[in-house]
Amino acid sequence: MTRPLVLERGAELDVLETALRRATGGTGSVALISGEAGIGKTSLVRAFVLDRPDRARVLLGACDDLVTPRTLGPLRDAVRGAGGPLATALATGDRDAVLSGLLTELADGARPTVLVLEDVHWADDATLDVLRYVGRRVVDLPAVVVATYRDEEVGPSLQRVLGALGGPAVHRLAPARLSRAAVARLVGGTAATSAPLYRLTAGNPFFVSEMAAATGSATVSGAVPATVVDAVIARLHRLGPAERTALEQLSVVPAGVDLSLARAVVDDLGVLAGAERSGLLEMQAGTVAFRHELARRAVEAALPVAVRMQYNAGVLAALLGRSDRDLARVVHHAVAAGDEAAVVAHAPAAARTANRLGAHTQEVALLEQALRHRHLLDPAEEAALWQEQAMALFTLDRVPDALDAGRRAAGLYEALGASGPLSEVLITVALAHWALVQPREALATAERAVRVLEPGADSRQHAYALAYLAGLQTNVDRTDEALGTGAAALAMARRLDAPDLVALGQIAHGNARHKGGDRSAVDELCAGIDAAAALSAHVFVMTGYLVLVENLSQMGLLAETGRRIAEAIAYAEERDVDIYLDPIRAYGCRLQAVRGEWEAAEAGLRGLLSTAGTGGMRHSLPELSRLLVRRGTDDAAAVVDRAVDFTRRTDARYQLTPALMARIELAWLTGRAVDARDAAAVLAVRTAVPGAERPRADLLRWLRRLGEPVQPFEGCPPEYAAGLRGDWRAAARGFAERGEPYEQALELADSGEPEPTLEALRMLDELGARPAAALLRRRLRERGVTAVPRGPKPTTRANPVGLTDRQVEILRLLADGRTNAEIAAKLVLSVRTVDHHVSAVLQKLGITSRREVAGASARLGVV
Repeated sequence: MTRPLVLERGAELDVLETALRRATGGTGSVALISGEAGIGKTSLVRAFVLDRPDRARVLLGACDDLVTPRTLGPLRDAVRGAGGPLATALATGDRDAVLSGLLTELADGARPTVLVLEDVHWADDATLDVLRYVGRRVVDLPAVVVATYRDEEVGPSLQRVLGALGGPAVHRLAPARLSRAAVARLVGGTAATSAPLYRLTAGNPFFVSEMAAATGSATVSGAVPATVVDAVIARLHRLGPAERTALEQLSVVPAGVDLSLARAVVDDLGVLAGAERSGLLEMQAGTVAFRHELARRAVEAALPVAVRMQYNAGVLAALLGRSDRDLARVVHHAVAAGDEAAVVAHAPAAARTANRLGAHTQEVALLEQALRHRHLLDPAEEAALWQEQAMALFTLDRVPDALDAGRRAAGLYEALGASGPLSEVLITVALAHWALVQPREALATAERAVRVLEPGADSRQHAYALAYLAGLQTNVDRTDEALGTGAAALAMARRLDAPDLVALGQIAHGNARHKGGDRSAVDELCAGIDAAAALSAHVFVMTGYLVLVENLSQMGLLAETGRRIAEAIAYAEERDVDIYLDPIRAYGCRLQAVRGEWEAAEAGLRGLLSTAGTGGMRHSLPELSRLLVRRGTDDAAAVVDRAVDFTRRTDARYQLTPALMARIELAWLTGRAVDARDAAAVLAVRTAVPGAERPRADLLRWLRRLGEPVQPFEGCPPEYAAGLRGDWRAAARGFAERGEPYEQALELADSGEPEPTLEALRMLDELGARPAAALLRRRLRERGVTAVPRGPKPTTRANPVGLTDRQVEILRLLADGRTNAEIAAKLVLSVRTVDHHVSAVLQKLGITSRREVAGASARLGVV
């Protein structure tokens, strides 16, 4: 017998049934069910999990439409009263413990587990982290994770999670609206009698059922309510006064109401029987719930404001009387009841819970609620909340807002004479200035953070401020000062016996030593990273990895750079930590470019540039500018101008160098040596320091190509020194051994001899280095070489949007319906590389969805 509201859902149920069978064999999967409100997502899930106690253990949780979502609310619902590893971890409030506990929970038991997370478009950040985390690992678990969401309400956070989930273990289901025949069957009419209802509801199952229930007929006349709100209210008015009052009281509670809370706000649950019989309410798994969220909203919206506030006050009182109160729910009903004192009393604690679990969007929203009523706070309490808000906003990359919040906190702390908290918040303000490309303000603010503290007195704030000041000093090439500041931070942290600050001090001091050219400092840096990892101090770990990777990359230690990039990405993905991951990935793209993997590098850098904030831009834009010059793209000159302007403002050598080198290389390729003059003058000064031997040598090599008289210097890397002495053979051999084909080709070209120049031309054509290849062809013809290869056959006539050969190949596979994971497997590429290629293909085609690929590829004649 077909269950109500699951008509025409056979294909979706088959996918879910297959997923459960595979989970029984130990291979798990994720089912993402999307669609508009009322399309039947919940009904589909219930049809799947109904009557399965012998086949699977079912954990049900749902996200609520609260003022701020409950932190890990659906997981708390799923294991409420059950005990087990996840419930234990949730009680600790530790993010890493929750992630580990969930995997243990899903792996435990003789039967497979079905974890249902409904309405994740309302999910908090921590729940979305959990979904992404388990989604990447579920294939090795006897579990099916089902998540439902409204596709029209997908925000940036959920979009990132959905984008991160791919491959054969992820099933994307999008139930369609009902056909006319299904509508007729659902309401017991014929296609003819139900035609007006079908037109009015457009086949949305919930609308169909509500309209039919309101009229008691499959037909719709002009007197029938024109909206689902009217339909729901019409059903409400069929109930008696006591039934209506109880239903209205429950309508102010989003999602399900557990029975204990329902009893607290409704004296006699028996009065709900009429609403249950009419199909407005249903009792399930210890909760009372409206059959659909749209129905609840319709009832709530019909309440007068004063009545709605009164009902919310009743729910608030009931929640505050419980020992297991959910603070996010408390705050929601306090706001809805207009109870300012309750908001101020409970929102800060709810925000701190959200912070511990990584739900920073919810933390910000909760703090905003408290700060709206700051007239009820004393200055110290208000300052602390602004400080917490600043840190949360900075974590979310809402940097201008973080700067404003930090300044508010600093002003209050200064008036209070609270030097320790003032120093701490000033570091947050300094980091915000740095992120906004205001290096002078950043450095001055960090220096002030140290000055406001009592000289010579040890404190956590003092050690913390010194460590971050050392980092900023290092970034602007004040390495000698940074060495002293970092040493002071480390010594103070050790005197305080503060392991987390010792780790941060090792990273700060090791970074200053490393950037100054002390290669043995890698041991201190890595010790700091390992110590921070042991403490789960993820921000410190990723800070350490970022500076380690950029230092190794600057030193030209390619293999070691690649190893550390892989370590950092593995650490971040294992723990779902995003901070500094984009800059580290940018260095991975740089490594690809150095090794000649230009298409993947360009796709990766463009992808990062399109999604990253200023932190990602610092590292992706300069590297992209140099790569585009070498590839000869149409936008190369514009990107170089943008990169140079941006990096001059950052005043950071590691980002300034590739941007200015891109300008110098472009000057050589275009024959306009004068265009390189200013960039060369800046780099001559910025690279004449210990630790910058490789970029200094690179600068001299390009100046030699531009006709300047240069000589190798003491400590010059051997392959560069050979080229500067005119020994092109040794230089080419050195770059070949290092795996740098572009540099090898240019050294062969610098020979001035036909045979090595022809070999260089072959290598440049293979790389796709069109400008340099064109330059060599001109040189060869000028020297009388007649058999100059014509170069790659142009494909622009058949490919007017300028796709590369690899991108055309990927376009064909996309048009064939392949997922990114399937494309990666076929082409022997990483999924992330394919992700970047797909983004580049869609951008060049001028489309935004994979659904448009087939038409675009047909227009190009690719399929």
